[in-house]
Amino acid sequence: MESYIPIIVLLGIALVLALLLMSLSRLLGPFRPNTNKLNPYESGMDPVGQARERYSIGFYLVAMEFIIFDLEVVFLFPWAVKFTELGFGTFVAMVIFIIILFIGLFYTLKKGTIYFELKPSISNRT
Repeated sequence: MESYIPIIVLLGIALVLALLLMSLSRLLGPFRPNTNKLNPYESGMDPVGQARERYSIGFYLVAMEFIIFDLEVVFLFPWAVKFTELGFGTFVAMVIFIIILFIGLFYTLKKGTIYFELKPSISNRT
């Protein structure tokens, strides 16, 4: 149990500091609410439609591709740091890894999933 004491102390300090700073901000900062400030904000446009409206499947596919290529970078950085020490076998493995990812990207580009359209009620607002 003694090994958990520093963690508990750190959590306590973080909690006290967070509450203190929020309280100071509330007490010392300006507080002038009005109707414009209290309205929902969606990229500078007035909200239209229901909040539970469904997104296009293309939106989710683009998000998944972003995550996949983001993870690719996580694998590439350590490999690039140790590139000279790892040898030719890891170079070939990384090339195969990148080729597989790009085959998936070209497949999705060919299927047109990247180019999805927003609903007319959202995209044609002025």
